[in-house]
Amino acid sequence: MKARKVKFFRSEVTAAAPSFDDPRPVPAHVAIIMDGNGRWAQARGLPRIAGHRQGAEAVRTAVRSCTELGISYLTIYAFSSENWKRPETEVDDLMGLLRLYIRHELAGLGREGVRIRFIGNLSRLDLDINRLIVEAEESTKYNTGLNFTVAINYGGRQEILSAVRALAEDVRTGNQNPDDINEQLLESYLQTQEVPDPDLVIRTSGEQRLSNFLLWQSAYAEFFFTPTLWPDFKRADLENAVQEFQNRERRYGGSSD
Repeated sequence: MKARKVKFFRSEVTAAAPSFDDPRPVPAHVAIIMDGNGRWAQARGLPRIAGHRQGAEAVRTAVRSCTELGISYLTIYAFSSENWKRPETEVDDLMGLLRLYIRHELAGLGREGVRIRFIGNLSRLDLDINRLIVEAEESTKYNTGLNFTVAINYGGRQEILSAVRALAEDVRTGNQNPDDINEQLLESYLQTQEVPDPDLVIRTSGEQRLSNFLLWQSAYAEFFFTPTLWPDFKRADLENAVQEFQNRERRYGGSSD
């Protein structure tokens, strides 16, 4: 694909962070399906890439809000394996924005102590993007702040299939015993093996589906759906989701009686 130049804008105004005094534990891991960038732009008569740019601003807000609220892990669904079906010009713009985001924004987050990981089939991405990904992961691997995972060209079914194939190959070569196969062993073949399962999955824009995101990992997650479009997602929206999570009783299939 031919690269397109994409500008990355920083917000000039920072609103005061709202207070959050709830003493109950917050979710350790929040995963977000960021939806609504295109509709946000369309409602304003702007090209779709403008919505994606504003969505990148919302990612920054989410990362820093998670840090302030004491959330240890954040995973975002940046680009799904199905997103390649979008118009080529939009995909080109998204890849251009991704380059700028990794090069500039993630570098800044790394200096703030954020550890950055990427999951997904990264082999389809251009070589320069892969080099930026490796650099971001290597330069932040010893950071002890928020663990921030970015899912790019990711699909939950594809991840599980790849894990099963790798496990099957190890069984074929004698490196694994079929009798030892259990959930924990299969999980060790997933790309998220170093990250705990999400406690809370948030989806914006009013849609209420997982869209092939963290299918295995979300088996016991709580879900929070909001009509807010992703570019408009603020710290207050995250706080609302966290408070809703705190109001729920997690029984993992057990009984509260």
